[in-house]
Amino acid sequence: MIASIAGGLLFAAATTSAVLILLLHGVLQRYALARPNARSSHREPTPQGGGIAVIAAALGLATIFLGSFGGDIPSELWTVFAAAAFLACIGAVDDIWVIPVAPRLLLQALAIAVVIAALPSDLRIVSILPPWAERALLLLGGLWFVNLVNFMDGIDWMTVAEVVAVSFGVILIGIFGGLPVYAIVLAIALCGAILGFAPFNRPVARLFLGDVGSLPIGLLLGWLLLLVARQGYLAAAVLLPLYYLADATITLVRRLCNGETLWNAHRMHFYQRALDRGFTVLQIVGRVVLVNLVLVVLALATVVVPHVFVIVAALALGAILVAWLLISFERGRV
Repeated sequence: MIASIAGGLLFAAATTSAVLILLLHGVLQRYALARPNARSSHREPTPQGGGIAVIAAALGLATIFLGSFGGDIPSELWTVFAAAAFLACIGAVDDIWVIPVAPRLLLQALAIAVVIAALPSDLRIVSILPPWAERALLLLGGLWFVNLVNFMDGIDWMTVAEVVAVSFGVILIGIFGGLPVYAIVLAIALCGAILGFAPFNRPVARLFLGDVGSLPIGLLLGWLLLLVARQGYLAAAVLLPLYYLADATITLVRRLCNGETLWNAHRMHFYQRALDRGFTVLQIVGRVVLVNLVLVVLALATVVVPHVFVIVAALALGAILVAWLLISFERGRV
């Protein structure tokens, strides 16, 4: 019964997302073309803004489902939905008229700060830190996570591969680790919505997510991972997005060390360098999918068998696997 309900939600979100994309495609083609720049992996102007459909489907179906079957829903969830919608609006404006870096970051920080303010006052993840320091780190971490999803959305199907893996991992952890029902519902709806977008983003893509999709997706994924950490599964919350975290963070540090202007377009991410060094898009995304599947298994292992040895071993194996992937991308095809 539960499996059929979950499958119905997944299918409904995917179908809603795809239908909305079909309805919006003409408008996006006219007003939201992404033209190739120094960061681009495409050669032709391509409409962006598919994230409108993804976010609308995910939040809409999750709201309908929770309203019908979810029981008592915390106000925190509605705050997250409102913040995600706000980030989608910022992204939509930025997709059409570029917003300068400083106000864009301030608006993103405002949305994340509102979400953090809505967290339970007694929430502690790293208890050795003072509460104010932990909240400050959550703000910085949320801002980074929102932007790293945007940074990593640079080739076809990359964000699809990551969102499906992380959301599927959250669903499994929710089932085995006792996450709240609303977290599982949101993860299913988000997974279905991005699957509905996937056919349009299949290489060579006819449609991109745009900032209207990548920014709120980053917020929703970050909040779901925070719920996993709040449940006591910090290792799982790190393992699920480990490839994204490693690629984006190492690239940021590299650029800082090189004295580069961080907000300028570039092609320094490992997946971009792999594309420039002989890998095809499908070869890159295929490897990311395989690594992500192993990371999901390792994350689930730390939940099902929460022994210190299992946790340390899972983190070590995950780090080795991600390091291997990054090195293979750096070397290129031989």
